[in-house]
Amino acid sequence: MSFTRGQRRLTSSSTAPPPLLRFNLQLDRSTPPHSAPNSTESDVLLFVTHFRLHSPCVGQPGEVMMSEHLSQSELDYPFRLLEYINGFRVSKVIFSASELGVFDLLLRSQEALSAQRVAQELGTSMDGMERLLDALVGIEILEVEVTNGTALYSSSDVANLYLAKGSSKSLHDMIIYQSQTIYPLWSHLGDAIREGKSQYEKTFGPPSGDVFQTIYRSEEEMLKFMGLMNSSWVIDGHDVVTAFNLSSFQTIVDLGGCTGALAREMLEAYPSSSVIVFDLPQVVEAAQKHFCQENKAVKFQSGDFFSGDIPAADLYVLARIIHDWSEETCLTLLKSIYDACNPGGGVLLVEAMLFENKRGPVSAQMFSLNMLVQAEGRERSPSEYTHLLNRTGFHNVQVHRTGKSYDTILALR
Repeated sequence: MSFTRGQRRLTSSSTAPPPLLRFNLQLDRSTPPHSAPNSTESDVLLFVTHFRLHSPCVGQPGEVMMSEHLSQSELDYPFRLLEYINGFRVSKVIFSASELGVFDLLLRSQEALSAQRVAQELGTSMDGMERLLDALVGIEILEVEVTNGTALYSSSDVANLYLAKGSSKSLHDMIIYQSQTIYPLWSHLGDAIREGKSQYEKTFGPPSGDVFQTIYRSEEEMLKFMGLMNSSWVIDGHDVVTAFNLSSFQTIVDLGGCTGALAREMLEAYPSSSVIVFDLPQVVEAAQKHFCQENKAVKFQSGDFFSGDIPAADLYVLARIIHDWSEETCLTLLKSIYDACNPGGGVLLVEAMLFENKRGPVSAQMFSLNMLVQAEGRERSPSEYTHLLNRTGFHNVQVHRTGKSYDTILALR
């Protein structure tokens, strides 16, 4: 068994496997275990939402999937199965620490703190906080040293970079959305599977209309979702905008571009291009007010891409848009984009692609279940995206797996 960086090693006397949620959970979904990205960025995602299973074996060319059989040791004692069953507890440890402000306090303090001090500063019980801090040490997000008999806790580099709100690469907003929206929705996963539909009404009350009218049912909920999207492109944006050379496209419209985070990555990679974020009026207003005060390079335009008022452009970006909708709705949207697109232009889809046989990657399988619980759509395979694009007139479809959370598909008009 190989180990990812930052994983706790076992003592020679131990027979238990390492903590499941941190062994061989590659974000690279097309290469063997030893080719996994070796960075703190990859490490922290292992603790959050994008999981990859252990024991890879080759499926279709270039694809890695879970071994079809448990080893004899797993049959003797189901270490891995027990870790899966209890995996939600790891997520809640991180969620709770983020909501309580643990990572922000430790970053601000510039020194290691006792559990009693952390509890006093954050207004919690000392006993509960000590258990939480020890659990965070156990999953190697925090560090601890004992001085004069007192345990003193400090943040790891990963926690400072990705979990503290003040960091430029903070995933805090993503974590809050996972905790307060996705986690409650997933408590109704069984109902979603039985009924084949979103569980928003059961979780949060009567729907407000279509998927995004429900997601944007209040300004608070809209800002949570926008924070999630902003966090996503902080860590994945560069990879998706540079997967193909897009420098020949002079006018780029990011449809449903939300906070403009991906558009900013696009401008940084292609400074000679003009990039416009096209989104609903209330989203544009919130983006300019809360997310773009210091960056005026990205232009915003209000509208509804389902109403047919899509501006002309050389390239349209649909990042995590197609997976929200049914095939019929996707075809309608892509046809509207095709009609608006300048000759020689194209469309760039950014999604978590499934393998052709649907047996992985696990991260994409989890995203697809999330679309069932939360929206109307699903994650798709390369051939399914190609089918949608070809049916609406696009051709020369190219697929690129980034090896991270999201993949890209480029098609030309």
